[in-house]
Amino acid sequence: MEVSAKLIAEHLGGEIVGDPEAKVSSVARIESGKPGTLCFLANPKYEHYLYTCKASIILINKSFEPKEAVSATLVKVDNAYEAVASLLDLLNALKSEKRRGRAWSAHIAWSARLGKGVYVGSHAYVGRKTIIGSGTQIYPQVYLGDGVTVGENCIIYPGVRVYRGCKIGNNCIIHANAVIGSDGFGFAPTADGTYKKIPQTGIVTIEDDCEIGANTVIDRSTMGTTLIEKGVKLDNLIQVAHNVVIGSNTVIAAQAGIAGSTKIGRSCMIGGQVGFAGHITIADRTMIGAQAGLMSDIKEEGRTLLGSPAMDHKDFMRAYAVFRRNGRKQ
Repeated sequence: MEVSAKLIAEHLGGEIVGDPEAKVSSVARIESGKPGTLCFLANPKYEHYLYTCKASIILINKSFEPKEAVSATLVKVDNAYEAVASLLDLLNALKSEKRRGRAWSAHIAWSARLGKGVYVGSHAYVGRKTIIGSGTQIYPQVYLGDGVTVGENCIIYPGVRVYRGCKIGNNCIIHANAVIGSDGFGFAPTADGTYKKIPQTGIVTIEDDCEIGANTVIDRSTMGTTLIEKGVKLDNLIQVAHNVVIGSNTVIAAQAGIAGSTKIGRSCMIGGQVGFAGHITIADRTMIGAQAGLMSDIKEEGRTLLGSPAMDHKDFMRAYAVFRRNGRKQ
């Protein structure tokens, strides 16, 4: 489906420089734009591509003034990077039509309750007393255990497993093969050296507007709930242990591991492969670089941490300079 520069500008509140009837059907990087594609320029180091790009439409910031002639139609917006995300939502909505109905091979318990416009794909399983909100899409081979609650307008991709009693809010996306509500890793050592399993009696609660990546696992709590607050975005291959709390609008990159009963604050940004020890608290707006190791509480908000064990990024850079200097001497 094609969209015009006029429609894009209206959607983004932008200004058009060029042909308002220029049309695009896909999005491309500015260094590889072709006719019929839309590109954007947000980073000044890519400016030179603007003058050779063959794309039909290019998004730029209103504050930017080209130094040379540009062949593409320009749409000027307040923030080109943010505008692309909004535009991709528009293109996705225009291209994709929500499915409806229930596949004949899906198993839906008689006591389950499904809202209007729900889609349940082939070989999906919906357990007893499970509730699915209006407009939610349950893709093939999804398992929703007994007593699960899924809100409105969610997308649950193939192979997702949601264990009994867990709760998912509205407008959530859970990607393929994620597991929600598996048992927390709780075992009590005994006198003979073996381990006795500690029953995990709680649930997982995922609030509204969250996204959970493929193959990510969120364990149920020993008691109470493991809590993923509103607006959290988790990448693929993340382990969230029992009784963890992740604050609203925090984002975590792939392969991070969060041990039990850790509490991560709001609006944190956490890089890939970061490891958290159990029973620690991380303050709001903390930024943590990739492969860092957190072993104790972070009490001051807004800090940037690097290294393992993690330390203030300025201290880390000074220490790193010493490591390099000593390495060259050997």
